Amino acid sequence: MAGHNKWSKVKHIKAKEDAKKGKLFTKAVRDITTAAKQGGGDPSTNAALRLAIERARAVSMPMDNIQRAIDKATGNLKGVAYEEITYEGYGPGGVAIMVETMTDNRNRTVASVRHAFTKMGGSLGTSGSVAWMFEKKGIVTVPRSEKDDEVMEAALEGGASDIKEFDEVLVIESEPSDFDSVLKAVEATGVEILESSVGLVATNTIDVDDETAQKVEKLIEMLEEDDDVQSVTHNMA
Repeated sequence: MAGHNKWSKVKHIKAKEDAKKGKLFTKAVRDITTAAKQGGGDPSTNAALRLAIERARAVSMPMDNIQRAIDKATGNLKGVAYEEITYEGYGPGGVAIMVETMTDNRNRTVASVRHAFTKMGGSLGTSGSVAWMFEKKGIVTVPRSEKDDEVMEAALEGGASDIKEFDEVLVIESEPSDFDSVLKAVEATGVEILESSVGLVATNTIDVDDETAQKVEKLIEMLEEDDDVQSVTHNMA
């Protein structure tokens, strides 16, 4: 089966940096913000948010930080107005890249995103330039285990549209409307949930050589260092 772009050629980019608490906090905040934005700020009715909070607590994130991330996503931060902006562009080798942001200053954010593309040999595109190569999907990622058959059966019964098998993980896809039921079905098997979100997935991919892949990785790393950036998705195979 075809590979999900986060787990194929690039296994996702920051093993060394993620050992640092700051990087772990940044990822936790993004996971919480994304989940709250998509399903609301109540973890009792939003399974993805509840799991994101559990992961944040596991890396010792204070509850104040967690609540601030929820409030940011749901528009409850007093005196601050955030807007969601998606930027599109091309990285080295013609790799299509989508950058989803949440910002209170669009001028700052676009300048930062444009700088990253330019510095790393890419180019920021216009609206619609690469969006046609991506679609929204619910994504649940779990580690491979002796429960694989049980997990896949539960996911399909929950409404999964595709299950992609890799050496280390299963990537379960669904339509956005079926995401919550799929996530709950997979969670009920007791398997660890590594990732759970509704996000962009490439509908077609591009093969690049190792040197180009490394350049694309560096561009993605630079983009993800920006606090305004919520997610970066590419179509590198």
